[in-house]
Amino acid sequence: MVTTVQSAGLYGVDGYLVTVECEMASGLPAFDLVGLPGMAVRESRERVRAAARACGLPLAPSHITVNLAPADIKKEGAVYDLPILLGLLHAQDSCPAVPEDCVCIGELSLAGDLRPVKGALSMAMAARDAGMTSMILPAENAVEAALAGDITIYAAKNLKQILAHLNGRERIAPFCLSETETEEEESQLDFSEVLGQENVKRAMEIAAAGGHNILLSGSPGSGKSMMAKRIGTILPPMTEEEKSEVVRIYSAIGEGIRAVRRKARPVRAPHHTTSPVGLVGGGTGIPKPGEVSLAHNGVLFLDELPEFSKEALEILRQPIEDGEVSIVRAAGRVRYPANFMLVCAMNPCKCGWYGHPSGRCRCTMQEVARYRKRISGPLLDRIDIQVDVQPVELESLVGRRAGEPSDVILQRVIAARERQRLRYEGTAIRCNADMQSSQLAQYAQPDEAGQALLNAAFERMGMTARSYDRILRVARTIADLDGADTISAMHIAEAIQYRFPENT
Repeated sequence: MVTTVQSAGLYGVDGYLVTVECEMASGLPAFDLVGLPGMAVRESRERVRAAARACGLPLAPSHITVNLAPADIKKEGAVYDLPILLGLLHAQDSCPAVPEDCVCIGELSLAGDLRPVKGALSMAMAARDAGMTSMILPAENAVEAALAGDITIYAAKNLKQILAHLNGRERIAPFCLSETETEEEESQLDFSEVLGQENVKRAMEIAAAGGHNILLSGSPGSGKSMMAKRIGTILPPMTEEEKSEVVRIYSAIGEGIRAVRRKARPVRAPHHTTSPVGLVGGGTGIPKPGEVSLAHNGVLFLDELPEFSKEALEILRQPIEDGEVSIVRAAGRVRYPANFMLVCAMNPCKCGWYGHPSGRCRCTMQEVARYRKRISGPLLDRIDIQVDVQPVELESLVGRRAGEPSDVILQRVIAARERQRLRYEGTAIRCNADMQSSQLAQYAQPDEAGQALLNAAFERMGMTARSYDRILRVARTIADLDGADTISAMHIAEAIQYRFPENT
């Protein structure tokens, strides 16, 4: 007898349906698992047998064959334990059949308990899109799976609970997502703790309002890292669509529930020893998402930028431009979203004191140039806002006057983002930083005086075409913060000052 149970798998961050076919035939006892199973899937044979014994329904000695279709996609993880066991129990008439429009996923312990799996949201979305009406999964995955919507979620803690549900003895109540399950307190960082540095805070406000990449360069103790760590507090809340995208990525690494409970946008700060694979993703088997994807719809903060390896930095150029990472391996090709805001901090030289009023820097000009050249021109060209952070003034330290709080800055950022939402409604653009070169003439055309100023700066500063376009995007954001429809010379002038000369 052949029985069928619908399940789901994960490839990258995309889910897909898997049909689990189970056959129990006469012959010498054996357990054959086919359909390109990975190591964790092959090991399910022992977990399934032990879980069946623990529930008092041991599998009959027979020749067991389990096929995971489609057979041309490699299956990874322990997600198929539950559907395999339910299919085998039905094949030996130990439990009713699972409804055809119900998807089952879950890892089994030897005692028959259900353990959470990776990628529950993506698999729930795939089941919903395929017309499935319900899903049985581990209780720990219920919160993230419920975000898919339009599919009934049955959350179970163990196999006995599922068997009672299928037999009709004790039905599992459909899971409902509550507000308390989607909220989590965040760290209490605030821009009011930053003393002085008004020009840098203004630049960070512009970056947050337009989603622009920003580089802070200054001596140690000037507050670069302190301000960079607080930029998440002035970023607008995620939309439902953006949050769903973030949860799918974190679910793929087993942190879906944590992503659901987080209210703020993700902020990732990898150490400068992180490898290129750690940044963009990869690994054996199906490639895993890297830091750039985990920062999707949020911030990727690279402190001590020149200390990252050259290969790691150069590999960032493609995701910065395309908003996604494409990884090709022998196992196949995977695309991960990577639309992040890049925030960088660096010292002006190896010792860190070049240009400091104390004059303590002892680096030669050749050493300073060599240090700065660790960041290539093409990468620097992709950073919209570049700020020279000066030491904190003594008056600010003595007075200890609290600066403007993050909540006040956030309201201005939200207002500017709302102007952008209305402007780009019906397009794929989410913020000014997403504008393509072909769209600048329509959305970021300066007035006559502003154009004249930009033309003069282009010649004087030796800008590239990419720098020219990025100045227009930043100027558009500055105008949005001012509530202006037209980009004026004042907006262009402020945007120009946030660019380092091309020959430095």
